[in-house]
Amino acid sequence: MEREGRAVGAASGELVTIGEFSRLSRLSAKALRRYDELGLLRPALVDPVNGYRYYDPAQAERARLVAWLRRIGMPLSRIGRVVALDAGAAAVEIRAYWARVEADTAARRDLAMYLVDHLAAEGRAMAAIADGTGSTGGRGAPGGARGAGGTAVRPGSPGGRSEADRAGAAPGGPGAVPLVIRCAALTDMGAVRTENQDAAFAGRRLLAVADGFGERGAEASAAAIEALKPSARGVGESGLSAADLLNALEDTVDSVSRAVREAVAPGADPDGSGTTLTAMLWTGSRLGLVHIGDSRAYLLRGGGLYRITHDHSLVQAMIDDGSLSPEEAASHPERALLLKALGGAERSAPTAVVARPDIRLREVRAGDRYLLCSDGLSAVVDEAGLRGAVIAAETPEDAVRRLVGLADEAGGPDNVACVVADVVAGDGDAEVVGAGA
Repeated sequence: MEREGRAVGAASGELVTIGEFSRLSRLSAKALRRYDELGLLRPALVDPVNGYRYYDPAQAERARLVAWLRRIGMPLSRIGRVVALDAGAAAVEIRAYWARVEADTAARRDLAMYLVDHLAAEGRAMAAIADGTGSTGGRGAPGGARGAGGTAVRPGSPGGRSEADRAGAAPGGPGAVPLVIRCAALTDMGAVRTENQDAAFAGRRLLAVADGFGERGAEASAAAIEALKPSARGVGESGLSAADLLNALEDTVDSVSRAVREAVAPGADPDGSGTTLTAMLWTGSRLGLVHIGDSRAYLLRGGGLYRITHDHSLVQAMIDDGSLSPEEAASHPERALLLKALGGAERSAPTAVVARPDIRLREVRAGDRYLLCSDGLSAVVDEAGLRGAVIAAETPEDAVRRLVGLADEAGGPDNVACVVADVVAGDGDAEVVGAGA
């Protein structure tokens, strides 16, 4: 009978005590008081004399939503934004949050798998030394491509390490061939934009593209690349171990994030400005990859073009979960929504949110050609077009000019930035040509 009485009270819209609302919403009174303190769920009435809280039964749905969001691990500060939105906008926000969680988890998984491989290789090497064989084996870093004949594996997927990487000799090991890079960079404003917010750099130790957005996007992209340059000099030692390089990249990420925050701070809306970043730091035997946003890195090896980064965008997350096809993504109204970027502070959708970049290591081979580009190129030229241009170009300088030309032929709707680098056998330092050298 008591339960029926509570149901009648709920249907009539009468206010109920916190105890009754706790039973109705299936949340503890302690949780309800906490939500009140945080402004997530205010009581409909607080008695001014005794402080008793009373709730409208219609608030039960919002209370359950808060609880469900807590169960998926959403921070309370973000929950406050979600529950204030209408249902459609809240759905977009929750999808964006979960896609970011999955992207972060994938990046941590890749790093874990790399560490497993790295430590296992060290164990095999120590065992070989102990038994006097002296033989060692090596495995590649995560995030590469697998297969032959141009077959690509989604970056970050299990088993996505390159067979070519795994077959290669350990960097700097006996019989290792000295490698150098030849590279070029080029940016173009395009035919529509009135400001170029893209930046590109090709140097002896650093390859980078950054795509700025917002009021101070140009400052953000430039700051990200400038902050990388000292770090590139610091990792430019061929004897640097994989562990030391990972540590150096972590420090680099912190420096870059600070530089971008400082660059966008003077703006009227600093939280609405930021940049993507895809960069490679060259040690002479390895490439350290730093990636956030929807700029991309590709590897041309054995005639196949492989994408070795994963877009941190809403449409990419929808492709991953099967709710959107790549063809549909090209015209999706939210294709520009980033889930991760470097910027002023965390914001809700549709503005990009700040997070740490992905960090990976890549073993290289003579003959590899790398392409880094902003979405001003990849969004208008499909991978077949990219592959054709990258293969046909004799030099990196020729390649970047061909690629920018393809974007212009497609209407040049956005700024374009691209870097092309060849890994070649030889002595001496890298050869740098073109813009950004």
